[in-house]
Amino acid sequence: MPRDDHAEPCPFTAAERELIRRELGMHFGSFPDLADGILLRTWRSGPRQGQPKLPAAVQTMLDRDLVEIRRERLWARATFTEAGRTALLALVSSRRFLPPDLIEHLRHNLGVNETKRADASGTG
Repeated sequence: MPRDDHAEPCPFTAAERELIRRELGMHFGSFPDLADGILLRTWRSGPRQGQPKLPAAVQTMLDRDLVEIRRERLWARATFTEAGRTALLALVSSRRFLPPDLIEHLRHNLGVNETKRADASGTG
């Protein structure tokens, strides 16, 4: 089978894709909203009490400015920056990295499906 040399490289590492699959996949029968970000646990005691626990995949995305950490009362969340949303859009454009149901969910959250529907309806 010939290799497609024109394919864009994936903007996320394998560990980051696994985190995205796990955290943005279906939970309790529904998909989480992308705007809510990825929930992070926090240190409850010790010298880092109250600080978020950063998984290695979140740390690498943070280092590349794909996510930012936001604090909400007791919780911390890793939310995608504009660069992160652009990288997610590139990720869902190639169907080989994520399961189809998650791709459609993320496409909807990124507003890709709405644009296609508006163009198809001929309004505007």
